[in-house]
Amino acid sequence: MNKKTSMVVASALLASSLLSACSSGDKSGQAAGGTAGASGGKPTDISIMTMYYTPEPPGPDNVIIKEVEKRTNSKLKITWVSPNNYADKINVTLASGDIPDLILLDDPFSAQVRGMVSQGAFWDLTPLLKDYPNLMQYPKESWENTKQADGKNYGIPRPRPTDGGGFPYIRKDWLDKLNLQVPKTTDDLYNVMKAFAEKDPGGKGTIGYVGFVDQNGMSYFGQMQNSFTKTNGDWKLVDGKLVNVNLLPEMKDCLVWLNRAYKEKLIPEDLAVLKNTQAKDLLKSNRGGGFQDTVEAAWEPTEELRKTDPKADFLPLVSLNGYSNKDSGFFGMYAIPKSVPEAKVKQLLKFMDYGASQEGSDLASFGLKDVHYTEKDGIKTPTEQAKKDIVAQQAFGQIFLKYDPYQRAYRTGMPQDVLERNKKIIDEKAKISIGDPSVGLNSDTNVKVGTELKKKIQDMKTKVIMGKEPISAWDDYVAKLKADPDFIKITAEMNDAYQKRMSAKK
Repeated sequence: MNKKTSMVVASALLASSLLSACSSGDKSGQAAGGTAGASGGKPTDISIMTMYYTPEPPGPDNVIIKEVEKRTNSKLKITWVSPNNYADKINVTLASGDIPDLILLDDPFSAQVRGMVSQGAFWDLTPLLKDYPNLMQYPKESWENTKQADGKNYGIPRPRPTDGGGFPYIRKDWLDKLNLQVPKTTDDLYNVMKAFAEKDPGGKGTIGYVGFVDQNGMSYFGQMQNSFTKTNGDWKLVDGKLVNVNLLPEMKDCLVWLNRAYKEKLIPEDLAVLKNTQAKDLLKSNRGGGFQDTVEAAWEPTEELRKTDPKADFLPLVSLNGYSNKDSGFFGMYAIPKSVPEAKVKQLLKFMDYGASQEGSDLASFGLKDVHYTEKDGIKTPTEQAKKDIVAQQAFGQIFLKYDPYQRAYRTGMPQDVLERNKKIIDEKAKISIGDPSVGLNSDTNVKVGTELKKKIQDMKTKVIMGKEPISAWDDYVAKLKADPDFIKITAEMNDAYQKRMSAKK
């Protein structure tokens, strides 16, 4: 699952389902809020550790925190941590044993978390969840993919859409200018890239498709690779068993395709060192024909280009080779330590259930209507006051969030026609998308040696793509991988974990 956070401060929803944060018409929100914080009685003390993506975290007197406390009859103590330091903070906090009531585990399957789960450090929420209707609105993938090895849920997923994640998008206006069709296969895309580079519709020396790799993987050529292997990740289910994608003949096909594109200068010559910001600069300067990102992210370069060219248009592709990626449906989960009494566990679940309602989610992400946002045609637009009060999805919206399948359809400033097109693209993707069958599966050997092994595999891929090694070198390397004891052990352990998961579902 791509963990990049889209810096979005507005979300588009169907006008008929939109209710202001102050609305009294959200019955699910009222039920959850009313139960979580029934009038009268002492407020429930709730400690939370989570991350924030705003320039500064909200303070304890933040207007949204105070409003949430009021509506849920709670007293919140929130530890906000920068995503840059979150992994270290998690390790220290879990090791200390002094764990807050709700702790965001950004990696629910780290060795530390797995070990603590097996030792009974967190509440098994599985038998309780059915009583919280808003949480049950999360997609089944969110719950299935956050289950631990025993098939149980030890946390509340931080939900993310399963469709609309990173995938190629392409200059639609250039396709129209050159009388080309929207590519449906990687061969089609290659021909489009070649036409872009040769005919230079941007007039500045067009790069057919902008992508890059890093030392850990295929990075922004990742979805190109997946379009060949037809799976989202490093493992593919073949005849009921997990096979590492690097052993598939389709991987070689992908490397041949990219090597040819590199030789013909259809992709960046500096793909091994290119950074994300540099790649986006190429798009915004009218030089790039395509890129990989989430559906709504295609609006970023489009918006910039339309300042000088009103027809500029990056179109997110539905699929290539009949493949579209399905994401895991979560970005971390909120766990409750066993030190919390059972009665309070239910109060915490009611609190999070309110956050998964329309009212709770709107309040967290957008604040108060006509104070922190205005609304027109079903689209919420943040005000300057929202910035001053740190009201955003990147703040309290990291704790409270209603599942929205179209979360990746909208960005601030996007016109209605682009929004509606993006929704249709997401709907089409959902019909065919394929996920990663290995999400949440564990291999102890992979924990020990997987990082270095992955770097070695990517090093060979990069050399082949750039022509520093012949394609035959990849064949030789695959043969060595098949005989590598660690690789064999990782494969066996992954398949054992997969079979245990399938048995737990029966």
